Amino acid sequence: METKTKDALRRIEDLQRELEYLKRDLLQKKGEPKEKPSLFGSVHGDDITEEMIEEAKKDLFKGLENL
Repeated sequence: METKTKDALRRIEDLQRELEYLKRDLLQKKGEPKEKPSLFGSVHGDDITEEMIEEAKKDLFKGLENL
């Protein structure tokens, strides 16, 4: 084969390999969450009342009164 043809084929192979790497990286990132949720600092410790705790329990265990 001619040198120019070999160089072109090698360049095409390099581009194919790079595309596969990019595709792999994109697929791996697609499954990851964008941002991890955090409640740090959302509620001050002295702001929580007994009523809030009882309401949260009712919401959390909704539908379990029949057990």
